[in-house]
Amino acid sequence: MGIETQLGGYWNSSDQLDAPLPPDEEQRLAALRRYDILDSPPEGAFDRIAEIAASLFSVPVSTITFVDEDRIWFKAHHGAEFDSVARQIGFCAAAILDDNPFLVCNAVTDPRTLNNALVRGELGVRFYLGAPIITRDGYKLGTLNVLDMVPRDTTPDEVANLAKLATLVLDELELRLAAMQTVERERERAEAERREKVRMTRIARTLQRTLIPPELPNVPGVELAAFHQPGSSDEVGGDFYDVFPRPDGHWAVTVGDVSGKGAEAAALTALVRYTLRGAALRADTPGAVLSEVSTAVELDQREAYEPRHCTAALAFVEVGDGYADIELSHAGHPPAILVRPGTAEPAEDAGPILGWLASHRYGQTRLRLAKGEALVFYTDGVTDARRGGERLGQAELLAALVQAGAPTAESVVSAVRTLLGQADQPPADDIAVVALSLA
Repeated sequence: MGIETQLGGYWNSSDQLDAPLPPDEEQRLAALRRYDILDSPPEGAFDRIAEIAASLFSVPVSTITFVDEDRIWFKAHHGAEFDSVARQIGFCAAAILDDNPFLVCNAVTDPRTLNNALVRGELGVRFYLGAPIITRDGYKLGTLNVLDMVPRDTTPDEVANLAKLATLVLDELELRLAAMQTVERERERAEAERREKVRMTRIARTLQRTLIPPELPNVPGVELAAFHQPGSSDEVGGDFYDVFPRPDGHWAVTVGDVSGKGAEAAALTALVRYTLRGAALRADTPGAVLSEVSTAVELDQREAYEPRHCTAALAFVEVGDGYADIELSHAGHPPAILVRPGTAEPAEDAGPILGWLASHRYGQTRLRLAKGEALVFYTDGVTDARRGGERLGQAELLAALVQAGAPTAESVVSAVRTLLGQADQPPADDIAVVALSLA
């Protein structure tokens, strides 16, 4: 219970100590606040120091106190159950006025204390020695105290020993402060990392949306289906697909894969995608488009610290009555797959990765897509996914497409999704798939 309760109400204006405020009171209180010690729960280190002080002086009561604005608060107490006492009656208020310990050998004869409630009241303090707890920058926060209910003398060595113990209190305060600051810095670092992750995730998702069409166009006579699955939720990947019209009224369908993740991969993805779109408006064949894109990639990556590579497949699609004529070119990319009822065959694969061979001229393959058939483009995140620890590979993909039933753009894309759903875990690599069939 609080010491005021122990005093039994014997407390008036004459009970107060003559203890004026220190001249640096405002700065002293600020120093006390920085340790965040007031009203903190008991801590073993402080309790042990109080116990050692009581043992060294053979006294019944020892305390560690801190002088607040209007109270003296007890951090540790040995031999008594104090919470706090009004600053006006506490001996500690006087003890913090000097750098030296405050000594009262007989409180009933000492003019500084003889009328104090702690002396005249039920507690009956007769002996008091308080050593100030002084910060390294000179502020006296409180005291380490020993008390007895009988008068007694003490020696200079005993007084010096209590002052030394008071420095241990400060050491514990500093250790406690350092630990709190470390925790706070770690919390701030973790919070900064969380905010940065949220920010980068938002940027990545926004950037990713710019690299993938928000929706597929309406191509007369053709059914289109596609999906994109990033390998990471907080890093933009390098896989992309696109479908767009050409000036001759035909259409271009493309899929590509830039190595790596992050801003650099996204920058190269954007370069490839938009260079490819621009070249497709001028060039007559998909091979000529990929040759132009390859030159752009080679120039862009020439001075890169860690050069990236890109693969791509591009098809020009001319829709006829009940068929679609397709010119198809690959640049180091997994070949597109032609799916017919009961069969799934990869198209011819030719041409190096974009940017690897300067001035390379890409060729193309021609095929005709009939009603009831589908052509599917994909990135290697599909075949690199694992099931039972083993890579799926192209054979598993072909088998899944054959089992899809009547080949349509929707059915083959659904078959790829189903296959990926059987993988051990969400694939770590990005995935892009786009398919077309006749409507």
